[in-house]
Amino acid sequence: MDKVVTHPKAADPRFDSARVSGDIAALAEAHAGNDQAFRTALAMMMKAELAKARAEAEAELLRDRHGRRCAERLCFVQDEIIRLLFRAATQYLYNSPTPSSSERMSVVATGGYGRGLMAPESDIDLLFILPYKQTAWGEQVAEVILYCLWDIGLKVGHATRSVDECVRQARADMTIRTAILETRFLTGDDQLYAELVERFDKEVVEGTAAEFVAAKLAERDQVIARDGGRPSIPGALMLTIVLDQECSGILGHPHARVVTVRCEAKTA
Repeated sequence: MDKVVTHPKAADPRFDSARVSGDIAALAEAHAGNDQAFRTALAMMMKAELAKARAEAEAELLRDRHGRRCAERLCFVQDEIIRLLFRAATQYLYNSPTPSSSERMSVVATGGYGRGLMAPESDIDLLFILPYKQTAWGEQVAEVILYCLWDIGLKVGHATRSVDECVRQARADMTIRTAILETRFLTGDDQLYAELVERFDKEVVEGTAAEFVAAKLAERDQVIARDGGRPSIPGALMLTIVLDQECSGILGHPHARVVTVRCEAKTA
């Protein structure tokens, strides 16, 4: 039998997560016993890494003039940073050697961030999904991630809910329904996310496509009326269905039809 030769996985040129993970481990060792110092150093490190990654993405954009690729790259970098922060929080700050069933969390991208495209100043929308029975662990881990992202200088929208709460609020609020429709799993417990997807499709989306589209068209009309009968971006709002946050981000416009089609496909 031929000998199988394995080679170390090459670092992703967009963001070297393995190197940064090693640097975080070194920080944790250097600040052992002083959680606040570790958290401060962690935020400073991630801020520098993000700035470096953005500069490299900008340089690549100027070379190839490929805007979508740049938006995908920026989103990938942000995904990796959040995964590293989750790992740091659960490994070095709130490590539970034998976690209970209540010490689980799924970190999920929602809204515009959930669609996988970001501009440099795009907001980050996160959903922390927790079990029905919760402990202080979930709030502590979410707090570490959020405060570090804020210290980096990012704009973060967030919610912490159980699957039951997600389903109940999505039924009552079209903005929440739209955000969950575009969720994307980032890290943590994938079974919690799978449960959300299954229940959301069956208990919220199924049979409601017409209601969803009508609500979004009405929301679009309100935005146009607010802007004096003219779309905020000429032509764009007339051709698409408005998304959450009143289509305040340019990246939201091209994806509005995708959201509607996805909703209709789920209910077909």
